[in-house]
Amino acid sequence: MNDVTTRRPSAAGFGIFTLILIAVFIALGFWQLQRRVEKHALIAALEARLAAPTEALPPPSAWPTLTSAKDEFRRVTLTATYAKQPDAMVFSSGSAVRDDISGPGTWALLPATLASGETVVINTGFVQNTMQDRAFEDRVVGRLVTGAPVELTGYIRFPEPPGRLTPKEDISKRLWFVRDHRAMAQALGWGQVAPFYIDLEAPVPDSGTPKPGPLKVRLKDDHMQYAITWFSLAAAVTIAFGLWWRGHRRRASGRT
Repeated sequence: MNDVTTRRPSAAGFGIFTLILIAVFIALGFWQLQRRVEKHALIAALEARLAAPTEALPPPSAWPTLTSAKDEFRRVTLTATYAKQPDAMVFSSGSAVRDDISGPGTWALLPATLASGETVVINTGFVQNTMQDRAFEDRVVGRLVTGAPVELTGYIRFPEPPGRLTPKEDISKRLWFVRDHRAMAQALGWGQVAPFYIDLEAPVPDSGTPKPGPLKVRLKDDHMQYAITWFSLAAAVTIAFGLWWRGHRRRASGRT
């Protein structure tokens, strides 16, 4: 057997490799279809929660049982008094759940005390402020701290973990880049806070800033496109192997 024949891959080995590749692509395609089913179920569940009648905030005794999977976006009411504590800003380039928010700015988070003494962090709304002007935010958020109880309506949300590329918070400016209200509470001395925070819907302050508002689910759903891509790759590999196999057979026939 000459060197050329030795270096040429065997038909059986190449066929096995191709079958493995096709099986992987097909499996990934069906996985994306399953993800699409799950995503649609999640969207339906979240939309149902947003459309459900407003209910009272669960009592503190029930807080440990609340989870993101079953309680995220529940619309609740509560009466609380904004605490005389420093607020925290969270930089944002827009919102995936607010149709009325666009462009860069900050979310203003502030602790509020319930009549029972527990503290719940409130995302009081969006501040259109591209320079993260701390003095400006102190003024607009400071107007909320009146010392009087306020009836609030909003949505239960859970903290976001920072990603690998998330910038580090600037404690001196009280500026964060992810809505982790527990980290804010620890850094700013808010004390023990609820395991969730509230995305405020109402009331809207007279000045309109910070700007609270209703939420809308807009989860990205590209799973069908991904599934088509994986199935197309499986088809392309199958066709390529078929062409190679035909050429291989012709060469084999020519040598005999």
